[in-house]
Amino acid sequence: MIIQLNKNIESGENLQLEQTLAQQNIPFYPVNTQLGEYIICTPNQDFDIRKIGQLKGIKDVHRVNGTHKMVSNKWKVKRSKIDVGDGIEIGAGEMTIMAGPCSIEDESQIIKTVEQLKKNGVKIMRGGVYKPRTSPYSFRGHGMEGLKMFHKVCQANDIKIITEVMETGQIDAMAPYVDIFQVGARNSQNFNLLEALGQIDKPVMIKRGISGSIDELLYSAEYVFKNGNEKLILCERGIRTYEKAYRNTLDLNAVPILKEKSHLPVIVDPSHGIGLRKHIVPMTLASMASGADGVIIEMHETPEKAATDGQQTIDYSEFNSLMGKLNTLSGVLNGWYN
Repeated sequence: MIIQLNKNIESGENLQLEQTLAQQNIPFYPVNTQLGEYIICTPNQDFDIRKIGQLKGIKDVHRVNGTHKMVSNKWKVKRSKIDVGDGIEIGAGEMTIMAGPCSIEDESQIIKTVEQLKKNGVKIMRGGVYKPRTSPYSFRGHGMEGLKMFHKVCQANDIKIITEVMETGQIDAMAPYVDIFQVGARNSQNFNLLEALGQIDKPVMIKRGISGSIDELLYSAEYVFKNGNEKLILCERGIRTYEKAYRNTLDLNAVPILKEKSHLPVIVDPSHGIGLRKHIVPMTLASMASGADGVIIEMHETPEKAATDGQQTIDYSEFNSLMGKLNTLSGVLNGWYN
């Protein structure tokens, strides 16, 4: 059960609500976000919600089954739209494109990528400055120095930034330079990190774990929401299966299922999902056709020279062609899933 409180609820009204819940032996958890105040309840048996709804200071009461309550679509009439600033919204009915290199390498690379994005009307650039790598000897990014360089170029060109945060100690330093924090697959169940991201007023995109289930992804989002941050985006990036013909299994089944279970926007990462450059374009188109709210794509001027993940990165020419195909497909679908 989710109890929405009025913004101007008085302390006495709040106390009466908590006393009523306590008298009914209903466990409850206050949740205050940047968009509202809630009481999350986990009653052990059926309960007449009218006993709560008639109290003063209550905006609405929703019966929500299951344990990931705040991210459930059972209590939201409309799907959530994530405001990134400057009129950019994710989940607003149009396909959001995020593109850029796997890793930020130098200023020239950023400038050239921004030029490609602006030419195609793309307003969000991806790029890693802290890179989780399987091998400890691989390039792991330029850290804060790289992020500041990244931010300087993008800010001058009205481009938003999405980049990965790997630990709680990085959040405060990164926050002034980041528009969307990305939680990578390896950190999707780093609950300390998720709770810390719940305490900031920045959008957070959570990638599905390497072998994570749909429910586990939703639980991860619930951690962030419960700690105060409603600005959440879910990302399907492929899961590890027994198949060896490609890097991961891009589970496009997840898109309609996540949108059925949750009110949050769903983004697809076809680059990591299949891991093979020549198949990125068809899987991106398939992502749009499956009803995704957007895609995040790895792009580099010369993928074969990229510092990281060149094998799953398309070049500028391929990106320009892809954008044309996405625009054509968008016209065919014509808001079919909205």
